[in-house]
Amino acid sequence: MIVLGVDPGLADTGWGVVEFDGQHYRPVSYGVIKTSASDDIQKRVYTIAMDLSEVCQRFSASVVSMEDIFFTKNISSAIPVAKVIGAALFRFSEMGIPVHLFSPLQVKTAVTGMGRAEKAQVQEMVKVILRLKSIPKPDHAADALADCICYCSTLSLQSKLQP
Repeated sequence: MIVLGVDPGLADTGWGVVEFDGQHYRPVSYGVIKTSASDDIQKRVYTIAMDLSEVCQRFSASVVSMEDIFFTKNISSAIPVAKVIGAALFRFSEMGIPVHLFSPLQVKTAVTGMGRAEKAQVQEMVKVILRLKSIPKPDHAADALADCICYCSTLSLQSKLQP
């Protein structure tokens, strides 16, 4: 199975592609979609959604794992990210690609075993789990690969719990 991981953001949306056979991970590719603050939000959100769908098609992803919105104090900073998530959900739905949303806590727990892990710990575990020579850069790409690992480990656990 080919999994597309997405770390949504208005300025930088990370993406990562991982192949998973039920036991082994194989990193395929990763990167970041950047948008310019000088463009209006409609253009930025549209660009992200279309670029994500192109990545999905290029690597023949069968499922998307995306980090869900999270905010603590400032809801206004979460609104642009929510717009990106909504546009991506719409585009993937049009394509018939299932999307699974995970909280940051779920992603950290799946990758490190600790829901309160620091960003550096998550990135180091992404490197180890995917057998990479170095931590993927930029950070948003590493986060997207963590989203892939989260989906795969959740799927693996669910299959073990099925009678």
